[in-house]
Amino acid sequence: MRIDKEKCTGCELCHPYCPVGAIATVEWEGNSVSEIDQGECVECGTCFKRSGICPVDAIYMPKLEWPRSLREHFSNPNAEHPSTTTQGRGTEEMKSNDVTGRYSPGIAGVAVEMGRPGVGTSLRDAETVAMALAKVGVEFEEDNPVSILMADPKTGKFKEEVLGEKVLSLILEFKIENDRLERVLTRIREVSTQIDTVFSLDLINRVNPDGTIPVMAIAEKAGFSPRPNTKTNVGLGKPRFREV
Repeated sequence: MRIDKEKCTGCELCHPYCPVGAIATVEWEGNSVSEIDQGECVECGTCFKRSGICPVDAIYMPKLEWPRSLREHFSNPNAEHPSTTTQGRGTEEMKSNDVTGRYSPGIAGVAVEMGRPGVGTSLRDAETVAMALAKVGVEFEEDNPVSILMADPKTGKFKEEVLGEKVLSLILEFKIENDRLERVLTRIREVSTQIDTVFSLDLINRVNPDGTIPVMAIAEKAGFSPRPNTKTNVGLGKPRFREV
């Protein structure tokens, strides 16, 4: 996003709408005008889409070239990922009710959601986390739009050209056997001190017949205080898989 300084009157009405605080007042040719920090802007389009924010229509969206265009893909909820042809930050069913048999008993789905409005995250921080997890044997979800940015998914190394980009948020996603989960969670705690953003940790698991959730005790043992905020598929819909 950019602001046409010739049109801008310096009213600052657009400033509160930026979720990462990238708009500031600067002096330009003897006038106070608003400017968007191109390093901090995540191309979410909020300042542009909010009709009526700018009384002189000084805000505009230039054509985004690769790799800057990926900022919009991860930050604008209406933008479609060209790699997955879907909207959103993860795979289609990752955090919804599991109706495809994706998570079988004994398997945990893990999501590391990095960044939030007001903070954002960098692809460099995402690489730091991914490489740390790859060292403990994690295999990243192939269809996840973040995984597609990796030069080598086995090591978690990202493509060099994307490392300078910043986005509103992203998700690292993978599955792991329950008996290997504690080690992975411990590694996540360790690498969390090496990144300059916030993150949420999601765990997906099949509930035991007695109603207990296997990953709860594992997460607690790894030093986390999990909240059982569950999304539960009670089997009322048409099944899309058969248990074996």
